[in-house]
Amino acid sequence: MLRLVGTPASPGLAWGPIFRLDAARSSTRRAASADAGREAIEEAMTSARAALAELSQHVADEAAAGILAFQLALLDDEEITRPTFAGIGAGEPADKAWRQVMDALIQDYETAEDSYFQGRAADLRDLRDRVLDSLFGGAQQTIPVGAIVLAEDLAPSRFLAAEWGQGGLVLQRGGTTGHVAILARSRGVPMLVGVDLSRVEPCDEALLDAHEGSLVLAPDARSRHDFEQRRAVHVERARIDATHLGAEARMAGGERVQVLINVARPEELSGVDPGHTDGIGLVRTEFLFHARAQLPDEEEQYRVYRRIVEWAAGRPVTIRTLDAGGDKPIPGLTRTGEGNPFLGVRGVRLSLRRPEVLKVQLRALVRAAAHGNLKIMVPMIAVPDELAQCRLLLTQAVRELAADGEAATPPLGMMVEVPAAALSVADFDADFYSIGSNDLLQYLMAASRDEPELAALASPGPAFWRLLKEITRHGHDVRREVSLCGDLASDVRHVPDLLRCGLRTLSVAPASLAAVKAAVRRS
Repeated sequence: MLRLVGTPASPGLAWGPIFRLDAARSSTRRAASADAGREAIEEAMTSARAALAELSQHVADEAAAGILAFQLALLDDEEITRPTFAGIGAGEPADKAWRQVMDALIQDYETAEDSYFQGRAADLRDLRDRVLDSLFGGAQQTIPVGAIVLAEDLAPSRFLAAEWGQGGLVLQRGGTTGHVAILARSRGVPMLVGVDLSRVEPCDEALLDAHEGSLVLAPDARSRHDFEQRRAVHVERARIDATHLGAEARMAGGERVQVLINVARPEELSGVDPGHTDGIGLVRTEFLFHARAQLPDEEEQYRVYRRIVEWAAGRPVTIRTLDAGGDKPIPGLTRTGEGNPFLGVRGVRLSLRRPEVLKVQLRALVRAAAHGNLKIMVPMIAVPDELAQCRLLLTQAVRELAADGEAATPPLGMMVEVPAAALSVADFDADFYSIGSNDLLQYLMAASRDEPELAALASPGPAFWRLLKEITRHGHDVRREVSLCGDLASDVRHVPDLLRCGLRTLSVAPASLAAVKAAVRRS
């Protein structure tokens, strides 16, 4: 029996067979001619593109869609295709030419000073291997349902393609706030990171405890028994939490807390009873723009927004304007080659540079607001003028549509995720505030959520809690709602801290509704 330790990235318990993911193949395929080699690699890229596009149609959250969009954009990037074709033209085998280009790019990303690029190296390795598998007529390894997967790293698209069942994930690399960790938490897949897998010998099964951070290989009878007892305790806790799903969330003293949900795609709502929520605190509209040949027009957007608003049956629905850029590229809209995409032209910065796109979205939102309690929220606001420009465009949209009788004037609020805005929140003419804890914490601590060595820095600390208290206090003083819609709201460990900061509105992942309500009642 061998016990390894790691850092919990997604809580949970798993007991099952071990499955090791292999490294990429290293064989070579020679074509009869350069033209044949180019045709082969183009076919492999087309196959990979189709697989990623198909996968993107079945994901229901913003993070997953953005990750797949990044890989799709790379397949159309001439900085990758041009040198690949040049290598084939110079006589290199198609797979070698592709591998050389991708390996050089991976090396650049892994050694970059910017942790954003370092975190993207796993996506590049996945894309490299996906195209190679297509080129050789094979398929990527299929992860068995219910297995405990051990790997050096795992690309998000590989995670999304797997059927996890009661399985779990253990990585030697990766961080607790990286993309795969976020996906694992949203799907309830137990996950550890930072585990030394070099000591792992072949064995049949393992026990994964992603609460305390341990992986037990080849467990003995005593370890199995203790694990079963711990699992029974957690199952009972989940059963008790579920009893709170349909009830109001009230603190121990009786004070009401609003618990709403975050939505990345309308399909997520099919499994949620509106009566179990206090509304929708965040609708991510990026799903309308990903993996498509042209941007959605006003009518298409309007129909989707109206459907979501009508689902809520009078409850508030906060819809965020397009938050593209950074780790969420959209071909034909976002910029390529930015030195630091997370600090680049993204969110409202991109929208105000492409006002024709923002105006279409605002018109669709104004029309949908006539059918329910709709609120508009703008991402990545840093200075008051950005929100003021958005308000002018919203006012213009309302005037244009008023003659048709389908215009309402929805409240206009802002995401508080840039430290400069958080520290001067009183200067912004916002109707409400929603704290984006993921980016606010990342920017505040200057620590990427994708860097495992900075996991401690990327966790909430005194400076973060102080800032949340100040934002919440301002909202209370001016009688404007302050909510939190970041990943932190879904983490029951931090619910008491959020409530102590004065927050009384939380927007969480749908799967976390019951657990968060139960955590509120225990506070």
